Amino acid sequence: MALFKKRTAGKAGEYYYCLKHGTVEEGPECRAADRFGPYATRQEAAHAMETARERNQEWENDPRWQEKK
Repeated sequence: MALFKKRTAGKAGEYYYCLKHGTVEEGPECRAADRFGPYATRQEAAHAMETARERNQEWENDPRWQEKK
């Protein structure tokens, strides 16, 4: 008996954005290092890259993360 069982099908209702393929997948299909998520809806997952860009921009402009001079 295997200690770890590979999940062959994703969990319904969880959506991920695959960075490797540039697609939305329901349930984790690709490895964790290659995806963002989980998201509650397919629409949220589809906009994962846009969300990441917006958050990165916010962090870059956040004074708490700026180097002290």
